[in-house]
Order: sequence, then C-alpha cells, then structure tokens
Amino acid sequence: MMLLLAALVAAAPLTLEADPAHSSAGFAVKHMMVTTVRGEFTKVNSTLHWNKDDPTKSDVDLRIDAASINTNNEKRDGHLKSADFFDAQKCPEITFKSKKVEKDGSDKYKVSGDLNMHCVTKPVTLEVEFTDQPVKTPMGTTVYAASATGKVKRSDWGLNWNKALESGGVVVSDDVKLEVNVEYIAKPSDAKKEAQVESKK
Repeated sequence: MMLLLAALVAAAPLTLEADPAHSSAGFAVKHMMVTTVRGEFTKVNSTLHWNKDDPTKSDVDLRIDAASINTNNEKRDGHLKSADFFDAQKCPEITFKSKKVEKDGSDKYKVSGDLNMHCVTKPVTLEVEFTDQPVKTPMGTTVYAASATGKVKRSDWGLNWNKALESGGVVVSDDVKLEVNVEYIAKPSDAKKEAQVESKK
C-alpha cells in the first residue's frame, strides 16, 4: 500500500510557483539599425505544473506586469507604456499560456503556446531549458531554474510605432528577441510529498 501511494505521489505533477524576486523577462531590439536596446519587466509571475514522468504533459503560464518595464531611461519607459507601444493602462498584463511541450534534448524543450501582448493573442514557440534536479536553499526551500528564449515580430501584436530614418531603415526594428528567467519554488505541500518519496527510495 505504501509503495502504491509513493508511486501515485511520484506520478502526480509538481506545482511550482515563480519567486518574483528572482524572476525576470527581458527583450532586446535594434535601435537606429545599429545599436541594441535591452530592457526587462521587473514584475513576473508564473505557475508550472511539472510532470517529471512525462514532461510533455506539463504546462506553464507566465504573467508579466506591462507597466514594470525598465530600459534604464525614464522617458523611453514612459513612451513604451503608452498607446504607441504596450498601452499598459488598457492592456496591463502580458501573458503566455503553453499548449504543447516537446522534448528537444537533455533538459531542453520546445514550448508552444499563446502570447497575449498589447491585448492581442498570437502563437509563439519558445526554446526552454529546465532541469528537474532541484537545489535546496539555505532557507530550506526547494528551487528549480528555468530559462526561455524566442523571437517575435512586434508588429504581429499591433506594436507598430516607428519612424523612418533619412539614411534608410527605421528607428526601431520589428524583430525582438525575448528572454525569460524564472526561479520556481515547489509549493509546501508538493515539496513535502517530494521529500517523502525521496525518503522511501
């Protein structure tokens, strides 16, 4: 009976919640066709239901506060929050919800899903690295690290603002590189179950 219970616990997906203090979502975009402007959203939350026995049955959602954008330039940040770009007042949250998870090597996955940004939803596929080997922190918590990268065209989400350059080209590139880094923490109940299973091995 105990072995059956342990097997059921082992098969159940872990519910992992992002630690906002150690999670961020960033982007990089060409400015004036030559330099790269980098920025990040400082308020990021995420929930991952991780199925260790069959990772393809896992799912993840990501929630970003659009108004938390920071490019180290207050004037530029204000413009990015405006209706010209993210329209943070009308569309306060950027979200990603997975629909498909595929293995792509050791600790690597292709995660496809819906990205909602600027009140527009479009499909994207992210390259994800995630290890199911947790790290025990000095505070006694169990943490997992995940990172994701991707490329999008901002115009697909209605982020169309731009200006033409006299020399040709535009002020802001349409191509944007995305990078997300999340530190996940096992929910207390799941962490306890995980510890019980480990102790029975």
